[in-house]
Amino acid sequence: MLPSPVGGRSFQGSKVVEYLRRLVNQSQMDFDYTFWQMLYLCISPSRVYRQTSYHKQTKNQWARDDPAFVVILVYFLVISALAYGIAFGASAGAVLKLMLAVVLRDFLATGVLIATIFWWISNKYLRVQGIHSVEQDVEWLYAFDIHCNAFFPAFLVVVVVQYFFVHLMLGTGIVAVTIGNAVYSLVIVYYYYVTFLGYNALPFLSQTIYFFWYPVAIVVVTFVLSIPLKLSYCQFFLGLYFS
Repeated sequence: MLPSPVGGRSFQGSKVVEYLRRLVNQSQMDFDYTFWQMLYLCISPSRVYRQTSYHKQTKNQWARDDPAFVVILVYFLVISALAYGIAFGASAGAVLKLMLAVVLRDFLATGVLIATIFWWISNKYLRVQGIHSVEQDVEWLYAFDIHCNAFFPAFLVVVVVQYFFVHLMLGTGIVAVTIGNAVYSLVIVYYYYVTFLGYNALPFLSQTIYFFWYPVAIVVVTFVLSIPLKLSYCQFFLGLYFS
């Protein structure tokens, strides 16, 4: 079920329906622009969000109306799940379950949950209304776009890059645990940095820095506690898929 309206404002359900309809029509997707976005999300994410104001001016919405980003990301997730399944000697059935888990649970379900929470907080507590400005609210699709944007660089590091160093990161020594946990922690911090940039790009929101500092504080505390206890993030997350 899609999130309900906040404060009597329409959720713009027709735009969501149109977005879902375009998922099955690749001819309407701009893959070149999507790859440009993916590149700059890794090297200069603020540049990506500068385009949102242009999109608002031309399409009258902050969110993407092109689902190409989601399509490409799902494709990458399926390929990576296959690669990990082969590397760990998983059966065909186990690989299929892994594909479904990373797409439906790790990306979509988690993304819907995070987007809904941030969408609700933004509209409930962070919106400011100028005296002479038109009232605006955060579109749920835009909140989901922000999750997708933040998810992609994290995917590249903890899935793609980790694939080539997985045996080193699975080490139980203090050095291996420290390096592995530091990588994961930096990835999570970057996820929330990109998230912060997304909400900060909206001129009618204030105090969006909380979307960055609160998660970072939790990440830092967790990282510091994990080292003396030798709790490996890599072992934990891979253990969710391969026992």
